[in-house]
Amino acid sequence: MKVTVVGAGNVGATCADVLAYREIANEVVLVDIKEGFAEGKALDIWQKAPINLYDTRTVGVTNDYSKTAGSDVVVITSGLPRKPGMTRDDLISTNAGIVQSVTENIVKHSPDAIIIVVSNPLDVMTYAAHITSKLPRTRVMGMAGILDTARYRAFLAEALNVSPKDIQAVLMGGHGDTMVPLPRYTTVGGIPVTELIGEEELNAIVERTKNGGGELVKLMGTSAWYAPGSAAAQMVEAIVRDQRRVFPVCVKLEGEYGIDGVYLGVPVILGKNGIEKIIELQLNEDEKQLLETSRGHVKEVMEALDNINAAKA
Repeated sequence: MKVTVVGAGNVGATCADVLAYREIANEVVLVDIKEGFAEGKALDIWQKAPINLYDTRTVGVTNDYSKTAGSDVVVITSGLPRKPGMTRDDLISTNAGIVQSVTENIVKHSPDAIIIVVSNPLDVMTYAAHITSKLPRTRVMGMAGILDTARYRAFLAEALNVSPKDIQAVLMGGHGDTMVPLPRYTTVGGIPVTELIGEEELNAIVERTKNGGGELVKLMGTSAWYAPGSAAAQMVEAIVRDQRRVFPVCVKLEGEYGIDGVYLGVPVILGKNGIEKIIELQLNEDEKQLLETSRGHVKEVMEALDNINAAKA
């Protein structure tokens, strides 16, 4: 099995490191536009193999997509963080251009690959990759829900003083402050979380989850990488090993939840073919309204990209 990670920054390098350490693929290729950057990161990970005892070969290349040929899964982490003075449209335009270029190169050399998008703004970058690749929606998806549920579960584990291993949760919607955590579907060792924690404290954890990325940016002056990189690697593992794991994943909806043509996070079964099945939960009216709010926000950002592309045409 061969996996390519495009973008050798903090998130991409972390993803590659987890993939190697867990021996999820025989070969992991790191690609970056900065001369020698991917090569150095890949070499560092490979030199760790005798210490941590793994066989996965890591290779780094500078903008040479021929070395990615035959990849089974490709993770796209490329893109720029939003800088002071940069508008949302500036960020969308810049990162969409990067993601579209990367996607074209990936499909050219690995037409059978499954693509996982991590670049931000996540939902609209998944849209950009999907329409550029012309692949079925089951093979182009975005990583956000696993990261967001991980933060939610970590905060709950801390509040309840229990192992995060025992907490299961579902989260839907867009990646950002309109995401939709679902306490009704949250359990601790099979026990509904609402039996273990008060409503006020639970709501505070939900709000902290929605702002999870921003909290880290305030603390570090940059965005997170350990959890996002590990989350992307977990998706790769589910696909490569055909685990049929149930994860929240960003995908184009085509009628599910009464939504059509918008890219949102929903629970899916993830296996060797990518998204094997989209799971439709029976949401109550409050949950439906929250999802609709999230849909409207994501649709607005998608339209912003459409307008940018139309202006360029």
